[in-house]
Amino acid sequence: MTKKMKIALVAPVILLGVSAWTDRAMAEEATLSAVSAFAQGTTFSKNFERFIDKVNELGKGKIKINYRGGGGKVMNPFQLGDAIRTGVVDIGNLPGAFYTKLVPEADAIKLSQFTVTEERENGAWDYVNDLHEKKMNARHLARHKECVPFHLYLTKPISKPDLKGFKIRVTPIYRAFFADMGANLIRTAPGEVYTALERGTVDGYGWPTQGVLDLGWHEVTKYRVDPGFYRASVEILINLDKWKSLNDEQKNVLREAATFIEKTTCPEDKAINESEKKRQADAGIKTITFAGKEGEDYIDRAYATGWAEVIKTNPQTGPKLRELLTKK
Repeated sequence: MTKKMKIALVAPVILLGVSAWTDRAMAEEATLSAVSAFAQGTTFSKNFERFIDKVNELGKGKIKINYRGGGGKVMNPFQLGDAIRTGVVDIGNLPGAFYTKLVPEADAIKLSQFTVTEERENGAWDYVNDLHEKKMNARHLARHKECVPFHLYLTKPISKPDLKGFKIRVTPIYRAFFADMGANLIRTAPGEVYTALERGTVDGYGWPTQGVLDLGWHEVTKYRVDPGFYRASVEILINLDKWKSLNDEQKNVLREAATFIEKTTCPEDKAINESEKKRQADAGIKTITFAGKEGEDYIDRAYATGWAEVIKTNPQTGPKLRELLTKK
């Protein structure tokens, strides 16, 4: 047998071996690590935990998520974005306000007047996702809590939209709005808010309709201001390199779990919002309501100051974001 004939016989065997190895590698179950910016079991982590359960249910033998928990016990919530960027964490659950140093445009998500489904159809989702990929090495998987507005909560009353003399705990979400009302702005981690309110270090804070009682803040909160403004969107992000390493079957599991969360949670949250307002009232939190023209002006002011800050920070991308996220 000639040398060429031997090579001709051996080559297919080698190719078959390589093919079998590749098939096994592609079929191996991928394990992803996950962390939430919020404590496990609390309002803004529950849907993420449902997402994880759905992935683990649909992805048996293909992909699974190892949930490491959430809140400050796992890592500083404001460092989670960077942990996703570098791949220290594969998947994270956090609001855009927690990673604006990486993607300043994430601050615009709160101002969207569209549902997630509508954003996926009108090009807004793709545009925002592209910014995440380029600036943060992360891909958008899903969004939840988009049907939960923010409110101003206080330890002492106001009779009009004026916060002069008030010390208000903020995140980037409502910084511009509260500053425009004259507030002295103070930034603390969520875990420090209770003590700050108790000691009078702050006189109030911004927070969504949901979660006040979960955190125990109702014990040191006297008033909620209505109407609510913006939306308390929480993003589920995956490290882009990790995403690219997955095969199509594994990616589809993540997509299906994302759709499940986005389709089911909004109707639930609308009902929970009303329930939470009642729970707050039962806990002794009184409501201050700006109605009629005053209420409309309050909301308009929230969006005007919000967009002004987004565009000032992002002069190149801000106008496009406003175009994509605002109803004509």
